[in-house]
Amino acid sequence: MKKKVFADKVIDFNSNLQYNGKLPKGFQVLNPYMDNPETMKVMQEFYYKFYNDNNLRKFIIGINPSRHGAGVTGVPFTDTKRLEIACGIPMKSAYTHEVSSVFMYDMIESFGGVKTFYKSFYINSPFPLAIVRQTKSRNWLNANYYDDKKLFESVKDFMIQSLQQHISLGLDTSEVFILGKKNASFIDLLNQEHKLFQKLTILEHPRYIQQYKSKDKQLYIDKYISTLGANI
Repeated sequence: MKKKVFADKVIDFNSNLQYNGKLPKGFQVLNPYMDNPETMKVMQEFYYKFYNDNNLRKFIIGINPSRHGAGVTGVPFTDTKRLEIACGIPMKSAYTHEVSSVFMYDMIESFGGVKTFYKSFYINSPFPLAIVRQTKSRNWLNANYYDDKKLFESVKDFMIQSLQQHISLGLDTSEVFILGKKNASFIDLLNQEHKLFQKLTILEHPRYIQQYKSKDKQLYIDKYISTLGANI
């Protein structure tokens, strides 16, 4: 029997991903793997292309996927544009542009490109599915797991389980990189309770940089590279 590679383990995780817990009124969870057959296809292509090995990787932790990024492609911080242009994997059923993806792939390019970067790092989120909330005008917008106290309490156990499952893929837990200061405060809380990681290193979230600090973008790219590059 063929030994499972890292890609097989991630694909198994994603293929079995379901959230069946309760949610406060006005929130919904989107599962791209169930909603669009092509998401499953391109996600598998991505992981077999860049994770077809058993390298010990560092873990970069986001918040939860956006509905225009991993909420469509199934690949964290990757919209359909970057999936095709940077990763060489076209997606025919959707076309998305996601702000965080722009920063992340500019940083990855400066780091040495997708092959070099993904050889050493694995990105995912403690809540690995997209969350949306309904506005007063009945529109649906991206939501973060920590936007509402009841929401966090509802998904907390699922987040702990997800982080433990990510670790079991074969990740280096000596130091993890957390995107976003508020995100880090919640991960720190979970880490104190469950002793998941030895050291938490915080980086500014790509969306925050792209939206509010775009003039200083190169400084943040340099910060990411010096922080991450010192750890491989």
